[in-house]
Parts: sequence; C-alpha cells; structure tokens
Amino acid sequence: MSKDKEKQFVKEITPQSEDFSRWYIDVIKKADLMSYSPVRGCIVFKPDSYEIWELCQKHLDARFKETGHRNAYFPLFIPESFFQKEKEHVEGFNPELPWVTEAGGEKLEERLAIRPTSETMIGHMYSEWINSYRDLPMLINQWANVVRWEKRTQPFLRTSEFLWQEGHTAHEDEADARRETMQMLEIYREFVEGVLAIPVIMGQKTPSEKFAGAVDTYSIEAMMKDGKAVQAGTSHYLGTNFAVAFDIKYLNRENTHTFCHTTSWGVSTRLIGALIMVHGDDRGLVLPPKVAPTQVVMIPVGPPKLREPVVARVKELNEALRQAGVRSKVDDDTNQSPGWKFNEYEMRGIPLRIEIGPRDMESGQAVIVSRVTGEKKIVTQENLTAEVQAMLEQVHQDMFEKAKQFREEHFTSVDTMDELNRFLEETKGFAYAGWCGSNACEEQVKEETGATSRNIPFEPAVTKTTCVCCGEAAKHTVVFGRAY
Repeated sequence: MSKDKEKQFVKEITPQSEDFSRWYIDVIKKADLMSYSPVRGCIVFKPDSYEIWELCQKHLDARFKETGHRNAYFPLFIPESFFQKEKEHVEGFNPELPWVTEAGGEKLEERLAIRPTSETMIGHMYSEWINSYRDLPMLINQWANVVRWEKRTQPFLRTSEFLWQEGHTAHEDEADARRETMQMLEIYREFVEGVLAIPVIMGQKTPSEKFAGAVDTYSIEAMMKDGKAVQAGTSHYLGTNFAVAFDIKYLNRENTHTFCHTTSWGVSTRLIGALIMVHGDDRGLVLPPKVAPTQVVMIPVGPPKLREPVVARVKELNEALRQAGVRSKVDDDTNQSPGWKFNEYEMRGIPLRIEIGPRDMESGQAVIVSRVTGEKKIVTQENLTAEVQAMLEQVHQDMFEKAKQFREEHFTSVDTMDELNRFLEETKGFAYAGWCGSNACEEQVKEETGATSRNIPFEPAVTKTTCVCCGEAAKHTVVFGRAY
C-alpha cells in the first residue's frame, strides 16, 4: 500500500475538534466494536467490545467475591403490581418501562414489565428468603441485561437494552447497610481508576438526582474529552423503603420482627463508551491494557526473502508472552504492508506493538512501541516478556495521568451563573459551585446552562460559600457539568 493511502486511512476518522460525536461513531464503527440492530436504540456487541465487557466482568466479579458477594439470576419479567408497592420507584421508571401485555395469543391478566432494574423482584424474593438475623447480611449480585426505553440513544453510553451488574444486599441495621454502600462505591472507584485508567470524582447525589426509591445515592463521575460527564457507577442506600414495601422482615437478636436495611449498586456497559471517550484520539481507540482484548500485536518486518526465520522467531516469542499471561497475537499476513498494519492496530487501540526484522534477529533485539506515547523502546529478545509486562503497567499509568491532566485543565470554580455559562461554552468541563440546597436553584442551573449537578464531592478542591444561582449561603459545594 502506498504512503498516501496509509495516510488516507486515518482521515476516515473525523477529528475530535471538528465533531466529537461524529468522531465517536466513526471510531466505534471503524474499530468494529458494534453494529446497529434492526430494533431502535439497540446495538449488537461485536467480539472486541464484548470481550472488553467480559474482562470488566472478570475484574469486578473477583472483587465482589472477595467481599463475600455471590452471583444469582432473577427473572427478566416483573409483575406490574410489584412496581406499585414502591411509589417513588415506579414514578421514576414508568416513562422508560416497556410492557408485555399478551403471550401465547392471549392477553395477560397482569402486565409484565421488562426489567429496568431488579429491586422489586429481588425484594419479593428476599421477603421469602430472610427470616432471622442469622440470614443476614444477604449479599447477592446479578449479571444481566436490562431495558429502558430511552428517547435519545448513543451506542454503549445510552441504549434501550444494555448489559450490567446489579448488587442487592440486605442488612440488620442502617450502619451495616451504609458500610456496604460505601464499600461498593470504593470498589467501583478502584476498578475504574485501577483497571480502566479513568480518574473519577466520588460524592453524593443531590436529592433530585438520586435513584428513585433510595434514601441516599452516591456516584463516581468521569469527564470525557468533550468535557461532558458520564456517571460511571452508583451505589444506593435504600433504608427500609423496599423492605417495608416488600415486607422484608427478620427476627432480630432481641427476638422481635424488624425490617431489613437494603442497598443496591451497579455499573454497566456504558463504561465501554466512557473508556473510548476518555482515552481515544484522532487516530482511533486507545485501550487500557487490563481490558484490551489484545494487549500486544507482533509484526514481522523486512524483505520477503529474509522473512521465514523472522516469522518463526516472532511466533516463538509470542508463545512465551502468552504463557506469561499476556494477550498477544502475531500478524504475519503478507497481503498488507507493515505501515498499513501500524495504522490498523493504532486505530484499534492495542496498547503495545512489537516489531522484529532481520537486523533485530542479528542483534537479538526487538522494538516495542507504546500506543499512548508513541515511544519506541529497543529491548533484548531474552528480556522481552519482562519488558512487555513493565511497559503494559507504564501504559496504564500514562493513560491515567493523561486523563487526569485533561480533567484538571477543564475543571474550574465559579461564583455566578454568568461565569458557569461562559466556562461551559468556552472551555467545557466541570465546575465547582455553591448550592443552597434548593431544588428550584438546581433546576434553574439546569434550565439556563444545560448542566446538572454531578455530585456533592467528598473531597472538593475548593469550598464555596454562596449559591451560584440565588447568592444565598451555600450548604454544599457541588460539581456541575453537562452530561451524557
């Protein structure tokens, strides 16, 4: 392939600065992550994106099990009467609920909702399973699909059907339930930062933004490269709201019946959209090594007549990498030039590329190239596995620091609505602002700026004293931003 055609390859991706939304769609289609399905708002996860999700599952599932949680599975269909038991919950989800009204050619006696979340179904089952304090805490997680009939959809970030995990736990008292709520939020933070290399802000949702039916909702919020927010995970303390609604009682240590305190928490495949938008660049995907389906691609280079021993050695080294647990592959296809392959695998976001040619064979060396920095490192073939493992760790750290620096450059502090509006239009990003606690002020910020309260951060960099909207004394310092 000519150099002109190789350059043209990257031009097929719209630059982020020109149209970020178009860039996003170009990248996920060009990288073959998904296809649109014939059902509105639904996508088909192709093997690479589904493997990213499988790797997310693997990391999270290990963390859940380490903290005593077990997996179970509950029905997709939920009777309408279950939603009526928790009024705030049904009001929160009713606009998004799809209903099954007939089956087998006959009208159903009771409509069935297709699961938007499982608090009601699991609450019903917990009322049967929990009898004594000896049954507590009950720590259950479910890996499942859910359906919410979204009006506006975007692949991975917001679709009518998506994949997720939802944890549901029951406890003896408020203190234990709140410990669980915060433990799971911290697990999410550690996973998103330590595996996906995405820095997040931990905090509590305002009452208007909390989960329908919760007492308190906590979240981790991430900034995309267009300055918008993605809610990367939530953990909810539900108090006794669902326990009362579904009669989840137990015989306590004083031999009296009392209601359980419950929690729920979850993350979804929107994390795939988030990692694309946080790390991607104008050349395409940049995948965090710990969830990259392929971590290393090995490419033999050099003239055809010297090719055979090079390919043999590359395959030998590749096998050593795989034996060490590295997800590595060899591309020795002679139908494409090395230059085309370099472009292709950069676009697909593979963290490391290894080049070996005839001269490298003579010197016993190999060239490793980082997708993030473009750095080329010459290493001995003898130490290749150790060097690759170290560089994968470095790539993760480079990605995290780069994303953190971007967030810092797009984070400000404002005192007035004019300042907030100007920042969101000119710079884009997150802003610390004071909030008096009034729903009316929060709603006015949303109406005038398009920004929503992301959360009340646990550790704000600044403390605001006056409300950004009304100018009265601030009860909280809040992170505001436009969101997906």
